[in-house]
Amino acid sequence: MQPRSIGRFAQGARLCLLLSALAGGSMPALAQADAAMAATASAQHGERAAARAAAEQGLAEFVQRKQSHGAQAFTDRLPLAVADAAELASLHIGYGFEVHTIAPQDLVDARAELARLVKPTGVWRFVALAGARPVGLVTVGQVDGRWQAVSFGGSGLAQEVDAVMATYADAQHANVRFIRVFQAQSDLVEVASAAEGTVRYAPLRSAREALAQDLSAGAAADVMTLREGRELIEPLRAAVKKNMGTAP
Repeated sequence: MQPRSIGRFAQGARLCLLLSALAGGSMPALAQADAAMAATASAQHGERAAARAAAEQGLAEFVQRKQSHGAQAFTDRLPLAVADAAELASLHIGYGFEVHTIAPQDLVDARAELARLVKPTGVWRFVALAGARPVGLVTVGQVDGRWQAVSFGGSGLAQEVDAVMATYADAQHANVRFIRVFQAQSDLVEVASAAEGTVRYAPLRSAREALAQDLSAGAAADVMTLREGRELIEPLRAAVKKNMGTAP
């Protein structure tokens, strides 16, 4: 999943510079904008690659630790949903996505559409697979300047995200963003459609449960029902106010 908030800004800046260059009959500024966009794309690619390498290393170390425990590893509940030693040995990293969020004050004071409030956190999550089956998530962040796997788990969330991605994501997962609104205890997947010119949202289980009183029956029951941002912003705002103790 590409962090598109930076890309949108760079594209807007390029358009402004293009109009300026055309009006003035000069193109150096446009070349600078292209160089800036290329640098941004390179940085995004490098971050993803570094995070993925950390996820792969972390998962390999996790498997080695559990294998050293022998049968005892399966007596205790594993954070990843593997049934036996064969599945444990087969674990590998699938696709990854950056975690995005919305600052509570931005949401409470929002006048803009939901998509414009979303910001990257710098934390990545990668789907752990046993064969083609998602069994959990490896969370990766920077610790003392180095990318490291910091947690393992979330098998239910991994399965839910995977179902949404299989239905709505493009081949590069560039049209989707995972959003966790911490103060609303709600996870969403944003789905952008270039063909339709729309941005809509799949409320995951946490969001459907946290916002159930304010969501329509369809949104509360089905993760595959995409909702407009305007349908979610008020329930999210109400949940944030309630959880922060600022609701009237």
